[in-house]
Amino acid sequence: MSKSALPPSRYLTYILCIAALVVSLPLAFAMPGFGVLVIIAGALTALGTHDILQRKHTVSRNYPVVAHIRYFLESFGPEIRQYFIQSDTEERPFSREQRAIVYQRAKGVLDKRPFGSQLEMYNNSFEWMNHSLKPAEIEDSNFRILIGRNCKQPYSASVFNISAMSFGSLSANAILSLNTGARLGGFYHDTGEGSISRYHRQPGGDLVWEIGSGYFGCRNPDGSFNEERFVANATLDQVKMIEVKLSQGAKPGHGGILPGAKVTSEIAEARGVPVGRDVVSPASHTEFSTPRELLEFIDRLRTLSGGKPTGFKLAIGHPWEWLAIVRAMLDTGLKPDFIVVDGGEGGTGAAPLEFINRLGMPMNEALQLVHNTLVGCNLREDIAIGAAGKITSAFNIARTLALGADWCNAARGYMFALGCIQSLSCHTGHCPSGIATQDPTRSSKLDVEDKSRRVYNFHKNTLDALANLLAAAGLNHPSQLGPEHILRRVSSTEISSYAELYHYLQPGALLKGNTGHRVFDKYWSLATSDSFDPPEFVRQLRETKLL
Repeated sequence: MSKSALPPSRYLTYILCIAALVVSLPLAFAMPGFGVLVIIAGALTALGTHDILQRKHTVSRNYPVVAHIRYFLESFGPEIRQYFIQSDTEERPFSREQRAIVYQRAKGVLDKRPFGSQLEMYNNSFEWMNHSLKPAEIEDSNFRILIGRNCKQPYSASVFNISAMSFGSLSANAILSLNTGARLGGFYHDTGEGSISRYHRQPGGDLVWEIGSGYFGCRNPDGSFNEERFVANATLDQVKMIEVKLSQGAKPGHGGILPGAKVTSEIAEARGVPVGRDVVSPASHTEFSTPRELLEFIDRLRTLSGGKPTGFKLAIGHPWEWLAIVRAMLDTGLKPDFIVVDGGEGGTGAAPLEFINRLGMPMNEALQLVHNTLVGCNLREDIAIGAAGKITSAFNIARTLALGADWCNAARGYMFALGCIQSLSCHTGHCPSGIATQDPTRSSKLDVEDKSRRVYNFHKNTLDALANLLAAAGLNHPSQLGPEHILRRVSSTEISSYAELYHYLQPGALLKGNTGHRVFDKYWSLATSDSFDPPEFVRQLRETKLL
């Protein structure tokens, strides 16, 4: 028998239960005392058989019988953590409370909490929203934001969408479930740079097509951009926006390689690459090398797509590079329709530890810089801003919009809705919930009908919670949220709103040249639309240790 024909090792406990039942049955006829073993082995065999046949719990289908040990131990988790290990609010990388609220909203079960908050409200950095004595009434929580108002085909997007996760990183059933949930709820699903697969197309949910440095789905054999293939995908009715990925929060400035062993026929079909051959994503794009060329490429893609909103996603690094892009907008008159800010706290299937922990600007500061720059150049009204970075709750959305975003994206939040248990095994191919794996024996256990409904529920119930927050604050729409609505404790005796904590530029302040903001005052006048290169004084600093 070939190795592939053998059952997976994770079925060993189930197989042993069957074997014990088979052995104990004849023994029980000879020695009645073995009847107890028959009952135990029979019960465990029945349990394992039920695990494999049921469709609600992917982990049980992948680990018959053994999964119940996990469920049993997990049932004592709150007590064990409370008395011995950690609290429910300790984030590593997401706290039990954060995950629990997603699970509950995804399943449509009670998401209320008893006995008050578990958070330390008198600790520094605690944040909250103030309520109003005149609450509003909100009848519909399906909040939308118009993107590309000057385009031929503008898009009305939900304020909470699925962030970029590629087919290849996620399983076919995970992609099917996400896109089906997006279709049911009327929100968008970002393809990730792995392009548009058959599993994105089949459900028909709205797509934002992300184009990375590998130009997957629109590339020539040598990896360069192919205009005809781009048009074929970009003009699909299902594709609502085009997003050029400059960098991502989890590993900014880092390319990638998909080993040939993982390049299946379906992945090759979506990406436009040969089956079984290593696929390289360069660290930077080959279609442009200057800020001007970036904007010309975006304008070209907008035209080729038939006038669909076109923009870019980036994690903020060197401030002069971002400012050079905005300088190019002013010099050329070419503008993206939207910008997605990816925070340094973003997640990925695999990245070097230093990249995950220490590279790239966190979302709060990155979003502030992008929003302020556009306001200061009188560009903000024409360019919508999305933001992503550990967003799982209505308050996460509210504070992000208050900082300056128009809408939010989430990746790991929607993975939790699919049933992710934060096993931190995304890079191994052994994801127990069948989400981040290409192993068909694991991913096939993820039931699309059930999980897509959970994705829909998570989106809807989170926006319902956002509507309740807004109404309590006397607001009618997320667009009314501003920095004055979020407060933070900065010391035991001092509280400040975001409006007081952060330096917000006045419209046109950068054009007038007097911002009072040290980053802008230091770099804006030196930014050039012709190059991403550092200013001369920065270049000189790189050649000496003397400041």
